Amino acid sequence: MPPPLNDADDTARAGCMLVPGPVIVGAGPSGLAVAACLKINSVSSLVLERGSCLASLWQDRTYDRLKLHLPKHFCQLPFLDFPPNFPTYPTRDQFVAYVESYARHFSIGPRFGQTVARAEFDPAARLWRVQSQDCLYLTRFLVVASGENAEPVIPEIAGLDAFAGPVIHTCAYKSGLGFRGQRVLVLGCGNSGMEVSLDLCRYNAIPHMVVRNSVHILPRDVFGISTFALAMALLKWLPLRLVDKLLLVMATLVLGQTTGFGLPRPKIGPIGLKNATGKTPVLDVGAFALIKSGKIKVMKSVREITKRGAKFMDGQEKEFDSIILATGYKSNVASWLKGSDFFTEEGMPKASFPNGWRGNDGLYVAGFTRQGILGTSSDALKIAADIAHKLRLTKGCKSSTRKSRY
Repeated sequence: MPPPLNDADDTARAGCMLVPGPVIVGAGPSGLAVAACLKINSVSSLVLERGSCLASLWQDRTYDRLKLHLPKHFCQLPFLDFPPNFPTYPTRDQFVAYVESYARHFSIGPRFGQTVARAEFDPAARLWRVQSQDCLYLTRFLVVASGENAEPVIPEIAGLDAFAGPVIHTCAYKSGLGFRGQRVLVLGCGNSGMEVSLDLCRYNAIPHMVVRNSVHILPRDVFGISTFALAMALLKWLPLRLVDKLLLVMATLVLGQTTGFGLPRPKIGPIGLKNATGKTPVLDVGAFALIKSGKIKVMKSVREITKRGAKFMDGQEKEFDSIILATGYKSNVASWLKGSDFFTEEGMPKASFPNGWRGNDGLYVAGFTRQGILGTSSDALKIAADIAHKLRLTKGCKSSTRKSRY
């Protein structure tokens, strides 16, 4: 067995396992989809998960009222549909139940509690060395499925540490029950910021939502039809710019103008912006009506957090009881994947969808498409087919070599 690349005593301190199939890092939807597609191709795999459950982001770091923003048929994993009795927009608990049934259906049993500290390709051995806290895994194929949303983003804001009240990220927010009657500063106006603000209102809290930049708000449904489904259908026949214009016309008809309420729209259309930057439009489920009624207050950028509140860029200063950071998530790949130039410093593939699923030396990537589960499914099918093909070629070469000896 070749010596470890860095620590000479790795194998002495930790166990070592040679994995005959791919090692998949992450037991969320992406990792499970790859494992299932591999199994369909008669390839076994090992899934490593740092948490104690499947889809830990959904189970441990989401709020109670969360539902899928897209219709369920756009959020299905390969080879297993949602139960027909599930609603069009399944709840968080229903989605988790679906993920768990998916793992059972394909007999996927991840190794939980395995935090990957380092993964690096050993060119001498032609193997990936994947080091967790208690085991060194050796594998020919490494699948990075840890996700775009592995770690919460905590912004650097002057005075944030000095605030006297609680400060939490939305990953720790469950419901507005503990904020009843409070003045709450919500930093962020994406889907999470909007829905948390909506939830706070249901518990008679007074949310003040900070809008730093422009944002697209679209109705989730237009005359009973999913806006996303309508956009996907139109894109089959019309150019993207025209579809964007039609979406904005429909949004104005259903919601009205947003700019006058402190929510200016970007110059680029919603789909164009999503493709260019990954910034998802807000699919409104009721928050905008409360913004128009004044129950959700829209605030300009924060200049400074004070002990009891915040000072804003427009000169206002207000007191708050709590602060909720709806500032999103980020990839953590750059902290543990070493020796590869496949990812940017931000932990995203340098190649954009649909070309960011395969690197060199048996490296594969699933779920970094900025295209949701549709992108994940596309990645998983390609990865499984490619690995299965390479294994068949290897098996064929070995068979030919054995025959040539006789």
